[in-house]
Amino acid sequence: MIRTRFAPSPTGFLHIGGARTALFSWAYARRHGGSFILRIEDTDLARSTPEAVQAILDGMRWLGLDHDEGPFYQTQRLDRYRAVIEDMLVAGSAYHCYMTPDELDRLREEQRSAGGKPRYDGRWRPEAGKTLPTPPAGARPVVRFRNPTDGVVAWDDLVKGRIEIANSELDDLVIARPDGTPTYNFCVVVDDWEMGITHVIRGDDHVNNTPRQINILQAIGAPVPRYAHLSMILGDDGQKLSKRHGAVSVMQYDDEGYLPEAVLNYLGRLGWSHGDDEVFSLPQFCEWFDLDHITPSAAQFNTEKLNWLNAHYLKRAETPRLVALVQPRLEARGVTVTGEPSLATIIELHRERVGNLNELADVAEVFYIDLHPRADLLAKHLTPETLPMLSNFIERLPAIAWETTAIGALIKEIVARHGLKMPRLAMPLRVLLTGMEQTPSVDAVVAIFPRATVLKRLALAGRVTGTGSS
Repeated sequence: MIRTRFAPSPTGFLHIGGARTALFSWAYARRHGGSFILRIEDTDLARSTPEAVQAILDGMRWLGLDHDEGPFYQTQRLDRYRAVIEDMLVAGSAYHCYMTPDELDRLREEQRSAGGKPRYDGRWRPEAGKTLPTPPAGARPVVRFRNPTDGVVAWDDLVKGRIEIANSELDDLVIARPDGTPTYNFCVVVDDWEMGITHVIRGDDHVNNTPRQINILQAIGAPVPRYAHLSMILGDDGQKLSKRHGAVSVMQYDDEGYLPEAVLNYLGRLGWSHGDDEVFSLPQFCEWFDLDHITPSAAQFNTEKLNWLNAHYLKRAETPRLVALVQPRLEARGVTVTGEPSLATIIELHRERVGNLNELADVAEVFYIDLHPRADLLAKHLTPETLPMLSNFIERLPAIAWETTAIGALIKEIVARHGLKMPRLAMPLRVLLTGMEQTPSVDAVVAIFPRATVLKRLALAGRVTGTGSS
């Protein structure tokens, strides 16, 4: 049975790279009818925070990446890690090392000065016929893994292909600190073993950890999972992804008005492909996803494509759902959604013209506030040429049927009578009613307002120009 895991360290937010790893691990388990495990690797007590843990959980929940088991916390499994370390000490695959941090720093500096690779020199490693130094009085040792000294560590990476690392390149890894706290690379090994992980899908920044973890797995007699290391994600400019172009909290995408299905769809295509398919649902992704079509080269983040996908999903989302997503955004601005037009009506009229939920809230806001159009827009569009048409339009409004067709017919009749083009009346109407120059069809905009609101807002034309129009 396929068992995958997502194992973030709670030292920060869940960012796009981590979200893609979670998605690929989740989808691989879903496609094969397996299990997806969520594990919080929080042994870095100095940097792990409850807030970061919650940010990870919130991000997973917003994306809809549900876990079958967990979340498991490494800090709740410390006794188990210590027990395995004790077994390794007894078996001789681990040993105590009394080298102080200062001694290790001096050794590494000497090695660098001599043009060598900085590494632990094995001075406390037990060997046949070797006399070990006398442990310093009162010193608390670390525990090091006794890494093999010959041969190679090799695995067939499911993304990068065959990888081989000579054991001579690896020194003896610290697996427990002086206070007995196990280290990251060791906890990962025990967890993957005891949780039955069959496939480890993670970023390629972990490639260097893999040979060490494989050696420890073999030393404790545990099966070695299959590994798939995902390439890094570059920003729009081809540079390493940073906060200025995408390496932000997944929840910031929520704040910026993206729909989770758009983010997931985009992440699914970030380094993986299914022919020329660009738009697909999460069930389709699970049905199609495999590791064979993940590119080993770096993927490039494209904000323009993400925005296009988000607009696509906004157009197709159910109106009640969009109402539920937009209304809290309006309320956060202090805008009370009440009366006519309904928020649903506004959304249905504007959804084809916006790219995210915040833009939808922007256009909806003007229907519920006391509007004060910008002076420059009023000066631009309320001219001696347009005011007579506007006054004629206001006079005729009380008597016509309040629906789009009748309003559109009245606008056409008035501009024809004055011998002008449609924008000469449409633009001042847009500005007076919404404060904006770009809106959907002006007759449709007029029609969704209550008649009294339209008359009230158009009366501003007379007050601004001093003509007394009302």
